[in-house]
Amino acid sequence: MAETANPPRPQDEVVDIARDLIRIDTTNTGDNATAKGERAAAEYVAEKLAEVGLEPKIYESAPGRASVACRYPGADSTRGALLLHGHLDVVPAEPDEWTVHPFSGEIKDGYLFGRGAVDMKDFDAMLLALVRDWKRRGKVPPRDLVLLFTADEEAGSDYGARFMVEEHPEVFEGVTEAVGEVGGFSVTLPNDLRVYVVQTAEKGLDWLRLRATGRPGHGSMLHDDNAVTRLTRAVANIGQHRFEVEMTPTVRQFLESVSELTGIEFDPNNPDATVAKLGPVARLIGATLRNTANPTRLNAGYKTNVIPSTADAVIDCRSLPGRNDELEAILRELAGDGIDFEYEIRQPGYETSFDGVLVDAMAEAIRQADPGARTVPYMLSGGTDAKAFATLGIRCFGFAPLKLPADLDFTALFHGIDERVPLDGLKFGVDVMDRFITQS
Repeated sequence: MAETANPPRPQDEVVDIARDLIRIDTTNTGDNATAKGERAAAEYVAEKLAEVGLEPKIYESAPGRASVACRYPGADSTRGALLLHGHLDVVPAEPDEWTVHPFSGEIKDGYLFGRGAVDMKDFDAMLLALVRDWKRRGKVPPRDLVLLFTADEEAGSDYGARFMVEEHPEVFEGVTEAVGEVGGFSVTLPNDLRVYVVQTAEKGLDWLRLRATGRPGHGSMLHDDNAVTRLTRAVANIGQHRFEVEMTPTVRQFLESVSELTGIEFDPNNPDATVAKLGPVARLIGATLRNTANPTRLNAGYKTNVIPSTADAVIDCRSLPGRNDELEAILRELAGDGIDFEYEIRQPGYETSFDGVLVDAMAEAIRQADPGARTVPYMLSGGTDAKAFATLGIRCFGFAPLKLPADLDFTALFHGIDERVPLDGLKFGVDVMDRFITQS
């Protein structure tokens, strides 16, 4: 085990580790032929864990598509183990659109810049810095910790979390709860009160391909069986449809809590009106009031004067937990006859309750680090690896703590240009995770 005479404090090491991870380009294009860097990142993580005496193992689902896991034995192995997870891949970034190179790990103005700075190499670094510190000091967690750093989260998790769940379930032996992204960050309410949102739910991921078929022919002729016309009518109907409000327990509890904290009236019959008064927080919550379906891709034809026999579209659908069948029925009605449905990805949503020892530990850790702040549950409109872990009966939470400036549009940084994380936020996160795991 390699050691230094004066090991760094985890609040300092977290910045160095996050920079190192950002500098490993782990762009996930969704294509095994062009995705890169995950193996190198997994090897880096494994080395950091092995240096302090842990025993990591790398799992490769396809050439280069690597995840790494290890178990940190706790004081009471009879308790359910806690899974702490983060993903190593990132979405693509165009350097010409950024003010710094997206894989430079540049620090300026108190921020660490780079693709993955908030999604989610910041949390990967927090976990690594913290467990390295604990192992150096001989600190034993209250229960077993399972550390997992995955590939492929950004393209549906098939080569990462889902591969681990399906092919290596032994990694999750005894795990009852999991903590990962996307939650734990601070949100400043209109009355300047800071709350930390804990993800207890996330919408389902349904990437749907529509295909229309028709009779091919010459573009100069009258034609009443045009696949493009049929498809575009279906796409327009879906894209313009506004789904009915359906409040889940998580969303209702969020709005009730915010109403209590701010004095903003919560009308259960018109939650859109309440959300509209929340300022920047509205974007975080608005899409969780209902199902959504947004057309994102179209493909048809090969020559201007040839009417094609088929036309395709892809719809990014996000269903509320337990509502994916309901969503499909509505989409079929909107699409009309002559449209075939095929799912590229279909992953149901997930929801758990905001209670229990783990939730109490989160709230207490936040209160200790930021007196006067509160924790509230929320639903993520996107998706995470939690969907895969939930299939094993694991309760999943998003809690990657960051204390953020009130004027930072944090949610816009996910997959955004000039993605960045405050250095103070990283250090705050390590401190909160230390308190949280100790009390968990």
